[in-house]
This record gives sequence, C-alpha cells and structure tokens, in this order.
Amino acid sequence: MKYNGPKVKLSRKLGFGITPKARKYMDRKPYAPGQHGQAKKRAKVSDYGKQLLEKQRLRIQYNVHERQMTNYMAEAARRGGNTGENIIQILESRLDSLVFRAGLARTIFGARQCVRHGHIEVNGKRVNIPSYMVQPNDVIQVREKSRKHEMFQDAIRTSGQMPYLEVSKSDLSVKYLYLPPREEVPVVCEVSLVVEYYSR
Repeated sequence: MKYNGPKVKLSRKLGFGITPKARKYMDRKPYAPGQHGQAKKRAKVSDYGKQLLEKQRLRIQYNVHERQMTNYMAEAARRGGNTGENIIQILESRLDSLVFRAGLARTIFGARQCVRHGHIEVNGKRVNIPSYMVQPNDVIQVREKSRKHEMFQDAIRTSGQMPYLEVSKSDLSVKYLYLPPREEVPVVCEVSLVVEYYSR
C-alpha cells in the first residue's frame, strides 16, 4: 500500500528529499534515521538489497501501490524496446505525475489530492483519477472555479520547466508534448536495478 507515514524519516532512509520540508531537514541531518544512522561503518548491502532500495525509491517518488508498480512493469516489458525507458514514460504519463511536474502542486502527494478533489480537467473534462494515463497533446488544466486557490498560486510561482511540458501560468494549464526520454525526467533512481528486481 502507499506510504502515509512521516515523509522526513522516509526521505532520510531513501537518501533524498521527497518533499520540500524533507529536503530542508536533510540539510541538517544528511544521514539515515535511527540510533545507528551516523555510524561510519554500515553493513554491506547485497545485490538484492540494492535492487529493493531502488524499487522503493522509484515507487515512493510516484506514490504508487506495489500492485500498480508490478502491473506497470509488465506493461513496460510488453511494449518492447528499453524496459527502463518504458517504465519511466508510463509513470510520468500518470495525471498526478504531470500535475506535479507542471508545478501545479508542490509535491506528488499534493498532486494526488488535487486530482482526487476534482480540481483538475483533461481536455476540458474533469478527471479525479490520479492514475489516469495522459496522452501526448492532451491539455491538463486547473478548473476555472479552483484557479484562485492559494495552493495553486503558491505552487506555480516556484515551478520549474520540463522540456516535455508546455506550461501556461496565466490560466494554470499544461500541454503534454511527448513521452519523455529517461534523461529528461528528474527522478532519483537507477532504473536498471528496478528492472532487475522485477525480472527475478
């Protein structure tokens, strides 16, 4: 199931900040949580342990269930070509992922909430399913009634720019231009190890 616990503790365990608050805390405590977190000697991690860690990193960054992740990996393998590239493109095409990447939400968790609460439209129709698969050339937009919400205004002011997204800050809309290659997606993960994990 999806993780609903403290994000700072999880971030320290995985080695990167998954929320702005977690990144701030990790500047002060850049080591694993727990009484042995600062120990200089850490137990050697097995190949399986490395694969498991990378799988957890990828899954948490997109806030998906283990069952969903398994289904996405099966779909990525069916598509042919590079499975690692395919899985990133599938995960990045989720509606909540694109809402987050476009800067309409500050975290992937916030993006999921925005979608579930009915604030988001795709091609003019309201969609409240975070896992909805957006296609290239689709337009995502915040509903007109929701555009004055402070959370959207705050998020869009600090948003970056993804090359595969065309963002309009004036009407809080974004056009999904194309399926992004791995190097354009700012995800912290060795995707090849994730593929190996699910190929066992």
